[in-house]
Amino acid sequence: MQIKVNQIIQGDCVEVMNAMPAACVDLVFADPPYNLQLRNQLHRPNMTRVNTVDDSWDQFESFADYDAFTQAWLAACKRILKPTGTIWVIGSYHNIFRVGRIMQDLGFWILNDVIWIKNNPMPNFKGVRFTNAHETLIWASTGKDQRYTFNHQGMKGLNEEKQMRSDWWQLPLTPKAERVRDQFGHKAHSTQKPEALLYRVIVSSTNPGDLVLDPFFGSGTAGVVAKRLHRDWIGIELERDYIDVAHKRIAATEQELYDAAAFDIRSQKKLAPRIPFSALLEYGYLRPGQQLFFHQDRSRFAYIKPDARLVTEDGFVGSIHNTGTHYMDGSPCNGWEHWYLEEQGTMVKLDDLRQRLRSKIIS
Repeated sequence: MQIKVNQIIQGDCVEVMNAMPAACVDLVFADPPYNLQLRNQLHRPNMTRVNTVDDSWDQFESFADYDAFTQAWLAACKRILKPTGTIWVIGSYHNIFRVGRIMQDLGFWILNDVIWIKNNPMPNFKGVRFTNAHETLIWASTGKDQRYTFNHQGMKGLNEEKQMRSDWWQLPLTPKAERVRDQFGHKAHSTQKPEALLYRVIVSSTNPGDLVLDPFFGSGTAGVVAKRLHRDWIGIELERDYIDVAHKRIAATEQELYDAAAFDIRSQKKLAPRIPFSALLEYGYLRPGQQLFFHQDRSRFAYIKPDARLVTEDGFVGSIHNTGTHYMDGSPCNGWEHWYLEEQGTMVKLDDLRQRLRSKIIS
């Protein structure tokens, strides 16, 4: 099966994904059936009926049936994901723990569980439980130690220059302006997700031109946001009515002309030419035998060897990263950020020295 991007494919998601080439997708966002196990109608205190999720696609005979279904679609996702790709799965307490276990059994490596905290949750009308005010998203790579996309600096930009936390506040249920309705004014899809939620997912873990796949496309929120952010997308959906809704919604979505400077939020440090530590010696920015200090307090130090390794005061020999890990009792260490050179009484970080050399080479 040849991939055509920016389209909705009607069919069973497992069958469709199994017909796709292996390792062709950068990101999967999955909003599967939650298996809510609702048995009775729910009413408010004024006896009006609550529009709950009672669609046939959310109903399973048993946990075993649900697990088999989950195993099948997650295995199909893993096959089509690139080794560097990631997957996001959203769920509630009804299903997310079962989903997480199956993901780990399949070899996915969980990176985060992100909590979407709703600022307008539906109350617990019976008063027999806490109000369920959040849903959980599992973010996972294809395996342990796999490289993957994470736009750390971009997410800081969305969070007042602070690291984005895993509890996502102030994201409401789908606003009225976004809610898609049928010809009778009813919700076109019972579990439509807000665009703000998909915006964070797609911005954090893809780049322009990447391919996003949603195997439970529904009303097409993933396609709307992917289009707006200049990502390619594929939606898989079984229900014709949902496909019609999603087509209209995506067609009506405006997209600004692509400009790399505007849409590329990758860290410029990571995109810059690689400068090894040895280059600082070869270009004369550092000298063999020179002393470096671990952190600005100068409490620990090392000397530079002619082969670009460091030898610490207690005799450990290794790279700027290895020696930093040695001083941090085995914790990972980015030596560029932790080793300092003294210049005329001022402590200069190695990364700043590297930037000087990089600027010279580029110019």
